[in-house]
Amino acid sequence: MAKVTYIEHDGKEHTVDVKPGLSVMEGAIRNNVPGIDADCGGACACATCHVYVDPDWVAVAGKPSAMEESMLDFAETVEPNSRLSCQIRVSDALDGLIVRLPQSQH
Repeated sequence: MAKVTYIEHDGKEHTVDVKPGLSVMEGAIRNNVPGIDADCGGACACATCHVYVDPDWVAVAGKPSAMEESMLDFAETVEPNSRLSCQIRVSDALDGLIVRLPQSQH
């Protein structure tokens, strides 16, 4: 299991265990983390699972695909470290990952 910390826009933290192979979004949904709606169920067809990857984790989490970048156009307040959490696959290398939720997703 990898520990992933989700930080709400108000600073409230949720650190949960996420099974490798699941997405960061699935980890949030399975652990009732507020702020990640995942309206499309993880199909990269919306932006309701938008997160900001902590700067220390950007390289490890990887870059968004072209399809993910086009979906991020629908998110509010996109930053260089914005990702769709449905597109980040959890692995042992992501143990300790920190993501922040945008204010628009509260």
